[in-house]
Amino acid sequence: MLQEFRKFIARGNVVELAVGIIMGTAFTAIVNSLVRDILMPPIGVIVGGLDFSEYYLNLGGERFASLAAAQTAGAPTINYGVFVNTVINFLIVSLAVFLLVRQVNRLRRETPPAVPAAPARQEVLLEEIRDLLRERRA
Repeated sequence: MLQEFRKFIARGNVVELAVGIIMGTAFTAIVNSLVRDILMPPIGVIVGGLDFSEYYLNLGGERFASLAAAQTAGAPTINYGVFVNTVINFLIVSLAVFLLVRQVNRLRRETPPAVPAAPARQEVLLEEIRDLLRERRA
């Protein structure tokens, strides 16, 4: 079982998958920072200081000044503003991944397969000799 596990881990696909997951996690952290720290502040200014993360629906009867206060009090809430932020974040991450894959594909354009070179003169002669010998035997 240990040898089988070692073979499984040593396969290229597993290692590539692990590298992909690590790179994806690092890339997600970068994109999250891009969204939170660079894109959302101007969007907030454009829409008049609107912060989606503070939008929630309180299922209890009390009123709270903020989502944090409602959560601290243990009030049941539907945090649709956080969901909107997550959807915006997802769309930006998707766009960034799309642009990245598009550029990689552009750099890695498929080149037409190389036309095999004509065989060397010696090879042609050897093939002819082989064919003549076959004919004599038959």
